[in-house]
Amino acid sequence: MATSPDFIEFVCGQLSSPFELSYRKMFGEYMVYANGKPVLLVCNNTVYVKKLDEIKELMSGAEVGVPYGGAKEHYILDVENKELARAVLDVLEAVTPLPKKKKQA
Repeated sequence: MATSPDFIEFVCGQLSSPFELSYRKMFGEYMVYANGKPVLLVCNNTVYVKKLDEIKELMSGAEVGVPYGGAKEHYILDVENKELARAVLDVLEAVTPLPKKKKQA
């Protein structure tokens, strides 16, 4: 089941932050960006976060899962816990680089 538009709007609403938040639909699912940096993957109405050392302590009690076949294991972010979601987003925005621009052919 693909992520619903209502759920992605709910996720972004829960993440109210000083960052410019946006999302893009990708293969029926969504990538959430903070200041143009890809920080969250939303698949099947579940929010996934890459397992990074910088958030290991914050996410120590979190469930883990695989967002899609062939992907590495990710943390599952409880976006209803606004304090945790905001803390994770703050760290991810700081450590995630901007995507590289693709060269035009």
